[in-house]
Amino acid sequence: MEPFTQVQGVAAALMLPNLDTDQIMPKQFLRGIDRQGLSQGALYELRFDSSGIPRPAFVLNQSPWNQASFLVVGPNFGCGSSREHAVWGLRELGIRAILGTSFGGIFSDNCLRNG
Repeated sequence: MEPFTQVQGVAAALMLPNLDTDQIMPKQFLRGIDRQGLSQGALYELRFDSSGIPRPAFVLNQSPWNQASFLVVGPNFGCGSSREHAVWGLRELGIRAILGTSFGGIFSDNCLRNG
């Protein structure tokens, strides 16, 4: 992924504390090292109900936040297991930068390595 020095866009607030990598990219969407199509799985259980129908109240399912380039997140975002797919899925969803007070260490490293 290409690093950047400047980005403009819409910011969406996702202020849930301790949102872990299993929630960011659920295990059923881990398909090897292919990054294509991972946007489908990103934040899946927050974005969709058990039937796969979008949850209208979820911020990334609402305009203009469904076009967000930024996520403003709660503390300890990306905690949990080492799941590089979590970073890839958010990027495929269109998220280019994440702003928060604290991040899971491995998630933070994965973000930096992936632009």
